[in-house]
Amino acid sequence: MIAPSVLSFDHSDLATPVKELLNAGAGVIHLDVMDGQFVPPITIGDGVAKGLRRLGDFTLEAHLMTLTPEAHFEAFAKAGCNRIIFHSEATSHAHRLTQTLHSMGVQAGVAVNPATPVAMVEEIVDILDEVLVMTVNPGWGGQTFISEALHKVKRLRSLRSDLIIEVDGGIDEKTLPVAREAGANLFVVGSRLANGKSIAEAYNTLAALCG
Repeated sequence: MIAPSVLSFDHSDLATPVKELLNAGAGVIHLDVMDGQFVPPITIGDGVAKGLRRLGDFTLEAHLMTLTPEAHFEAFAKAGCNRIIFHSEATSHAHRLTQTLHSMGVQAGVAVNPATPVAMVEEIVDILDEVLVMTVNPGWGGQTFISEALHKVKRLRSLRSDLIIEVDGGIDEKTLPVAREAGANLFVVGSRLANGKSIAEAYNTLAALCG
C-alpha cells in the first residue's frame, strides 16, 4: 500500500489533500513528527493528528523522529493514531517501548536510519507490527533514494513473511518497484504526490505499482 505523507503539503490546509487522498482510496496517512533535536526540523504535533482523525476511517500512523519518543506516545494515541513508529537510535529499550504501545492498544513500529544495521531490531522482530526502513536520511522531503538500504528490507523479509516493512524516502515510479521486489509492502510517499499535476492522479499511479 501507499502511505501518503503530509509533510510536503501546505500545513495551513492539510485537510484538503488528505480528503483527496482518502477519496482516491488511500488507507494509510503518514505523519512525520520531528522535534528539532533528533532531526533539525520541527514539524507537527498531536493536534494535527487529532484534526485529521476526524476525516474518516483509515490507518493514521505517527512516525516519531524524536528523542524520548515514549514521552509522546500517550498524546498521539489519544489523538487517534492507530500505529506509532519510534526510532531504534532514540532508545535503548525498544522492547519495553513496544510493549508500552501494545498496552495502549496501538500498533508498534520501529524505524532504522540508513546507517543503522537491521540487527538493531532482529531480536524484537517477532513482536513488532512494522519496521520502517529509511531510504533517505530523516529530516527533509525530496531527497534521493538510497538503494543500499534495501539489503535491510531483504533481510527483514527473510526473518518474517507477514511483517509490515515500510520504506520511507525517495519513493516514486522508479524506486517503488525496486523496493517492492526487495520485500517492502508499505511505501511512504510525499514529494511525488505534492509535486504532481493532481494528488489523486499521482496516488493512483503509484498505487497501481503496488500490485
